[in-house]
Amino acid sequence: MRFMVIVKADKNSEASIMPSEQLLADMGRFNEELAKAGVMRAAEGLHPTSKGVRVKFSSGKKTVIDGPFAETKELVAGFWLWQCKSLEEAIEWLKRAPFEETEVFEAADFGDEFTPELREQEARIRGQVAAKQS
Repeated sequence: MRFMVIVKADKNSEASIMPSEQLLADMGRFNEELAKAGVMRAAEGLHPTSKGVRVKFSSGKKTVIDGPFAETKELVAGFWLWQCKSLEEAIEWLKRAPFEETEVFEAADFGDEFTPELREQEARIRGQVAAKQS
């Protein structure tokens, strides 16, 4: 079964406050476990809504609304796509996530906190995920 795990936005992710190096390292280890177990299919972070737009469709009319958007409880900061045997397995994996309410960006967006070692780990994880999908 496939599952989409949604990481909710919060005031920090909307303010582009980067996670700590420790949290990035913890998330890297967790993502590596997911990849090794064949669970992770994709994992991506989203930028704050200040960099985005919404397109509203109503009565055949399309209206573009520039961000940022005030209601963070309705916003998504990132997601995982997982392949698990059951909902229970997905929940057990999620319970192990080293979460703060935060988002994950592209490697270049993290700055100095995303050390060369963490960048190498990220590349290795993405390679493992791609290889398992081939």
